[in-house]
Amino acid sequence: MMYYAIALIIIVLDQITKWIVVQRMEQGESIPIIENVFHLTSHRNAGAAFGILQGQMWLFYIATAIVLVFVTYYIQTQGKYNPLFGTSLGLVLGGAIGNFIDRLLFNEVVDFIDVYIGTYNFPIFNVADMALTIGVGMLIVYVFIEDRKQEKKND
Repeated sequence: MMYYAIALIIIVLDQITKWIVVQRMEQGESIPIIENVFHLTSHRNAGAAFGILQGQMWLFYIATAIVLVFVTYYIQTQGKYNPLFGTSLGLVLGGAIGNFIDRLLFNEVVDFIDVYIGTYNFPIFNVADMALTIGVGMLIVYVFIEDRKQEKKND
């Protein structure tokens, strides 16, 4: 199914980019791509987004397993009926698995995309994080669209 292909592309891209960072950069090293806007910075995160829940790997294993079961179920049962929903789930699946691989192998996640917005340095992230964020954003859009359809149907 196409949505599993999306997940696989995300996983492969995520793992290749992380492997390159680990092989070619020292931890903490930062390479400016666009000065004061975008840097490649080798960083490790033993927690969740924004560094919360540091060292709580058991929690991430359980949460990821639950997410994977639900996402796979919804891809199988509902994804085939709506491309927006299926694509968003494919992105979430790929992102969740990408970071899960890091947690299983290294007990931490490799992050490297370092973005500055004015004077604010956004927390460093990776391809899996982008897929998760975009996928969840698309899920929110999907929910709003479906809610509007339901409201019109009830009128």
